[in-house]
Amino acid sequence: MAATLTERYISATIKSLPPATQDDVRAELEASIGDAVEARAEQGESRPDAERAVLTELGDPAVLAAGYAERPLHLIGPKYYLTWWRLLKLLLWIVPVCVAAAVALGLTISDAPVGEIIGQTIAITLSVAVHLCFWTTLVFVVLERSGADTGVKWSVDSLPEPQESGAGRGDLIASLVFLGIAVAALLWDRFVGFVVFATGDIDVSDGLGAQTDVMSILHPGLWPWWIGGALVLIGLEAALAIAVYANRGWQPALAALNTVLAVVFAAAAIYLLATGQLVNPDFLAFIADAGGEGFATGDAKAAGEGGTFRILAVLTGAVIVGIAVWDIVDGWRKTRRAQRAE
Repeated sequence: MAATLTERYISATIKSLPPATQDDVRAELEASIGDAVEARAEQGESRPDAERAVLTELGDPAVLAAGYAERPLHLIGPKYYLTWWRLLKLLLWIVPVCVAAAVALGLTISDAPVGEIIGQTIAITLSVAVHLCFWTTLVFVVLERSGADTGVKWSVDSLPEPQESGAGRGDLIASLVFLGIAVAALLWDRFVGFVVFATGDIDVSDGLGAQTDVMSILHPGLWPWWIGGALVLIGLEAALAIAVYANRGWQPALAALNTVLAVVFAAAAIYLLATGQLVNPDFLAFIADAGGEGFATGDAKAAGEGGTFRILAVLTGAVIVGIAVWDIVDGWRKTRRAQRAE
């Protein structure tokens, strides 16, 4: 004999429940469904139609069973969702970027082809992002199922301070002071020099020490046109800082100008670095003469071909690009914050 809809519904509901509770749930459902069907039948519905309507209102047996067993039907509920989302966003902002930079830098130092650098960097970065999402979510799923406490509790003291959308006088002063130091460093390096070195051996008999001289770190050939261009860029950066302060905040046009200045600076610096026109050859030779592994010949170019100076060049290039990227991102981030405030 075929089972009725009610019997089929109750069997589907209790099959996933612990055996100790199945009989009680069966008795409860039989009574409640029977009462509901009788109530509809008394109002004139046929019993088959009343039974179908009552079971339809009860919904999916799996959902009903989860309610009896107090099992959550979601991966991460409201208790943990915000903590999970904030942590995941923070990790995705930091870890993949650091991994991508480290992989690209390592492959560049190992003199890998450009295609391999790009492919490996993208593949590893995507893999890291996927693993971050999976394992972070898995941890919070376990917390959700076990009911453990994350230790993160909201309080009034955790309310953030309001962020000013405009540019304060302190930001302007800091920017101008930094740019002034950059100008002073360029001029000091050109006309005085930063590196002090001995030009002869110490002669104790005459009571005199070794004679010293100074040299610049940047290539002398950068003067006057390249250094002049750098001073122009610094002047434009100062004008940009003043414009941001006068405008009481960042705007897309100012962020775009900041992007252009950063790209021009980075491109010029990387070009000079790649062509050997950025650093003073005498300074490189001085480093080679100082000794150390890879510098035995005292020839800076030979040492560079040996890999040591090339590694230093790659690291320097990475720092230059990193500063430019950070400057661009910071400008657009502040622009977005100002637009939200408006």
